[in-house]
Amino acid sequence: MRTSRPQSRFDRPRILWTFTGAGVPAVLAVAGLWFPAVLRPRAAEWKPAPQQFRQEVATRVAEANGLASRDIQLLDFAPDDKLRVFAGGRWSERRPAGWEVLPDLDQQEEAEFVFADATERPQAVPIPWREVRQLVRQGPKVWLATAADPILVEDGQVRRVGWPSRHRVNQIAVGPEGALHVAGSGGLYHRSGTRWAPIEIRDGSGRAWGVQDVLGVAFDTAGQMWFATRAGVGCRTAAGWKFYEGKDGLPWNDFTGLSAGLGGEVWLSTRLGAIRFDAVGWHYRQGPRWLPADDVRQIVVDAQGTAWFATPGGLGGLERRSMTLAEKARFYEEEVARYIKRTPFGYVAEAALNRPADKSSANPQDSDNDGLWTAMYGAGECFAYAATQDSQAKVRAQQAFEALRFLQVVTQGGEHAPPKGYVARTIRPLDWPDPNVGRLEQDRAAQQRDRLWKLYEPRWPKSADGQWYWKSDTSSDELDGHYFFYPLYYDFCADTEAERERVREVVRGLTDHLLGHGLVLVDHDGRPTRWAIFGPQFLDRDPNWWPERGLNSLSILSYLAVAAHVTGDPKYAAASRDLIERHGYAQNLMYPKVQQGPGSGNQSDDEMAFMCYYNLLRYSKDEALKAQARYSFFGYWANEAPEMNPFFHFAYAAHNLAATATNPWGQWSLRPWPGWFEDSLATLYGFPLDRLNWSHRNSHRLDLELLGLQQSGDLYEARRGGRGRRVNGRVLPVENRHFNHWNTDPWRLDYHGQGNELASGTVFLLPYYLGLYHGFIQKP
Repeated sequence: MRTSRPQSRFDRPRILWTFTGAGVPAVLAVAGLWFPAVLRPRAAEWKPAPQQFRQEVATRVAEANGLASRDIQLLDFAPDDKLRVFAGGRWSERRPAGWEVLPDLDQQEEAEFVFADATERPQAVPIPWREVRQLVRQGPKVWLATAADPILVEDGQVRRVGWPSRHRVNQIAVGPEGALHVAGSGGLYHRSGTRWAPIEIRDGSGRAWGVQDVLGVAFDTAGQMWFATRAGVGCRTAAGWKFYEGKDGLPWNDFTGLSAGLGGEVWLSTRLGAIRFDAVGWHYRQGPRWLPADDVRQIVVDAQGTAWFATPGGLGGLERRSMTLAEKARFYEEEVARYIKRTPFGYVAEAALNRPADKSSANPQDSDNDGLWTAMYGAGECFAYAATQDSQAKVRAQQAFEALRFLQVVTQGGEHAPPKGYVARTIRPLDWPDPNVGRLEQDRAAQQRDRLWKLYEPRWPKSADGQWYWKSDTSSDELDGHYFFYPLYYDFCADTEAERERVREVVRGLTDHLLGHGLVLVDHDGRPTRWAIFGPQFLDRDPNWWPERGLNSLSILSYLAVAAHVTGDPKYAAASRDLIERHGYAQNLMYPKVQQGPGSGNQSDDEMAFMCYYNLLRYSKDEALKAQARYSFFGYWANEAPEMNPFFHFAYAAHNLAATATNPWGQWSLRPWPGWFEDSLATLYGFPLDRLNWSHRNSHRLDLELLGLQQSGDLYEARRGGRGRRVNGRVLPVENRHFNHWNTDPWRLDYHGQGNELASGTVFLLPYYLGLYHGFIQKP
């Protein structure tokens, strides 16, 4: 490639760093000076993750006896552990064949309450049934709670126990020794003999807890007492009281009660979701993905560990099923195949639903980045085949290759054909509405926001065979996806020489297009596309392009490494070396993006960067370049680590687990910091099976800190509100967010949606199979 960059940039050689990678001694050369690097591998501090885990699945009660939409008042268990629900004056019982109304327990009068006693006989007590808030069984005894009184029912007799009438009753619980405890407006009390005594609680700072407005009380399976107030939650352990506030991870505090789960777990019901506390920590469940309604009145847990929620929107349940990661992957793959793949080529993005929550009404449409999303899906299937030799994974990867290859083929031969090698963003059938109608007006509006936005027609040319519209103005993120996929397919799935040559043809065509046009992607109008700009005339000398200098330098060097690997043609390595030696591209990639710490930057860029780093370090034979890239990758990964992204973590660890860096002050490891592995697994295990775009609210939470101005996407942008992190520095767990792809801002707190779009499982499949291939996860 001919360039005009002056040589003076390298008149004064400077060197600060030397780097090494796993198993490969490296040297760094600048202006003819060579510096040896030393490799010091370290033993692994992790073991491959187990396949088996417990998957949370929300249970939505069918429209049986109105339970799916009725205001649930009480939950109870029969002696054989069958769940009973009291709603609208009627009891219903959950049985293997479905829900059954219990007519013998119907309420006959407004002024009485009928329930089953310990012998399963109907028991009527003179309490207005609408006022009963809780039913607690203690052997043959039954305790009932209204807002005014705890009431004992024993041997058919109703007895009030002298509760001070000035205090409202919020919840009752029976301790291991049989004593009744009451959480009330006047504090936390227990009944000793015939007297009520307050429980005095103080923390190490001298603060008094539970002196008023105690909202819940319960005893866990270890016999420890828990209480809940707006100030926080307390637990009486053998070592003394332990307290939890927002700073300790408690998500919310508008409690309606407490309940014991299995194995020492505790559930907290609130007016805005449900909370579980276990040995791992705090888990918040809110929104229609998890609950029929956010106002949770009561929670009970059955013998299998399923939590049941009484809400004004009906009865909900949360089951934790034994599952393997391989089974989870199979679930997503079947869903992608059934609902999301589009056109005979099988493009993968997401699918709109004609009826919310009804996946059978899926109607997938084209997206702006079908090439990228299909490439990432296909890359996952390449790793799947390499790791498992599953023939179906190979078939899926082959379909992805044909879909991506067609994006290059479809652009040629028509009235508006770009230079050979160009790839389209996506396609759509010609019998769909013409996407060019009104498009120019949209582009004029876009140009008001982005003065480099292109105005031209048609943005959607027709294919030569008259069957397809194809979308032009292809961007760098599309190319990153294509180049990420092709070498994986070439190495793992292309078994025959004829198939490998088809891959070479595609890679050669695209790369030669870039080399032949000054390292830009040229559209059918003869001009570069808006974003696919990689030449030094732009990145090094055009002030409009300095923000993209680092990332696009990384991209093009990775493309050339892929082309050299796939085709074997030395011209691509020579072009890479020219960019490094004459245009400083190795220096450019040291800082792919200007960022101001975790939460800043652009997630699309992050996704692109990790694909390109992975490729560059996997395929390049330029050890000096790879040595620099390893440290650059370390800096980029460190910025992204709090996002708990398993794709990012596994892609980084695959190359840098045993890498080191050396500067004039010494040598240190580039190994990912502690927590990367656990965070990766938490996300993979935590992904909901339900990939519908349900809304999530988090901005009210107590365990969050808002991000500052420095962590805007770009400093020139107006501040993006509603962004934050947990007090542990990490983003919200994946269970509390919804996103279609890894380019979504994970620092957002609130998510909007109505269950009318089904997202692909690629966000799970790619990191799972990547981790499986590299040994981070046990083979199924």
